Amino acid sequence: MAAAAAFFAMARTDGRDWLIEADEPLASLQLRSGGELPGIVATPALLELVRKARLYGLKLARAIEAQDDREQVTAWVEVEPETGGEGCTIGLANWQAEPLPPEDQAAAEDRRAAIERHVAELSARLGPDQEVLSVICESGELAEIAARLREGHGRRWTELVELGGDGQGQAQHWRLLSGAAVIVPQSPRNWKAVLLPLGRPEPGQDGFDLLIVADQPPAKSTDTAAAAQAMPSATIGREIAPVLRQPIARIIANAETIRTQLAGPLSEEYSKYAADIASAGEHLLALIDDLADLEVVEADDFSAAPDKIDLADVARRAAGILGVRARERGIEIDAPKEGESVPAIGEFRRVLQILLNLVGNAVRYSPEGSQVWLRAEAEDGRARITVADQGEGLSAEQQAKAFDKFERLGRSGDGGSGLGLYISRKLARAMNGELAVESAPGQGARFTLELPALPERRTRRR
Repeated sequence: MAAAAAFFAMARTDGRDWLIEADEPLASLQLRSGGELPGIVATPALLELVRKARLYGLKLARAIEAQDDREQVTAWVEVEPETGGEGCTIGLANWQAEPLPPEDQAAAEDRRAAIERHVAELSARLGPDQEVLSVICESGELAEIAARLREGHGRRWTELVELGGDGQGQAQHWRLLSGAAVIVPQSPRNWKAVLLPLGRPEPGQDGFDLLIVADQPPAKSTDTAAAAQAMPSATIGREIAPVLRQPIARIIANAETIRTQLAGPLSEEYSKYAADIASAGEHLLALIDDLADLEVVEADDFSAAPDKIDLADVARRAAGILGVRARERGIEIDAPKEGESVPAIGEFRRVLQILLNLVGNAVRYSPEGSQVWLRAEAEDGRARITVADQGEGLSAEQQAKAFDKFERLGRSGDGGSGLGLYISRKLARAMNGELAVESAPGQGARFTLELPALPERRTRRR
């Protein structure tokens, strides 16, 4: 292909926006980006420019950015529709390529874990020996498995779940079990188990999160949809939330996969689009969850299960779940140290829900580069966990309204519903506890969750 004097490389596309001819280095970029030659233009920014030039019949020029699995590329591109033809001629100038920085493996693993958490339809907390401690399930297809796990409290999960291959009931290393197929009778979907280790420096020393994930979202339930139409007063928690939660979670997970380039290289512009989609999905999912929780806590018959929990351990778990979000803003979460224990009585998942809300708020409203502290203690028959931040703090008037329904304390644009603290205090009081705040303008805020302490065992004298 003859190159024009102003360009060091040329290329041609046809009416389908396929790249049919290309000089180096564009030809290599096309192949490394997962495309073919001939084949559809694989660089998103270049494809957009080619399409606009072809559709409008105009010569277009701009600088573009592209990325493959090895390099970050910038170049000046001019695209001109061919006279009497359907395709375009592409000229490239000022091509600059730089090696990609090495990926932070820990951050990559955290992102993958976040995606798995979004799409899981059953989650269970396991101890260091993979014994079942607690179970949360919102899928009807997994109801039987969830019941077996709950009934088998304290036993290894592999003894209670039917696995594909040779992992059934065996005391295998968690890495060998993560990704194993899970047999779910009567389900048209394929399922797998995902084990996420907790604790540092030895992964799993604080236990594991067991997630059961399907290979596709659930089919639309005509029964549920019909019930919702037949019952105008159908509740958010029982009817609407289950229908919406999984599809939205899938949208978030797919957007995160695109944003983090787990499925292949992508230009920064399109990665930002995916980040916006994921963020919007997370806000919508949080709103649905808040409305569903609001309905639950305001029900006359609502009560919490009196589980025996370790308040310091739950705090460490909340800090671990929100660690990625905090690191993205340069915020350090100082959680209770390994080995620190504060036994308490409260429903495990509700206490975790409260702490996720408190720590999430602290991270959201703290300045970049600051710290968030979590301190646990027991005194006079009460167990307490305090979440303190270095944010702007709250005035006396704001503290008085902090736990009101739909109260956002004048904040806007952060996607919050104003229900988190209201629901958290309702949950705390349902567990015979309390949630309070201490603050002053410019001095950050301290939210303290108080629960009944677990009575110490006394040795009987003989």
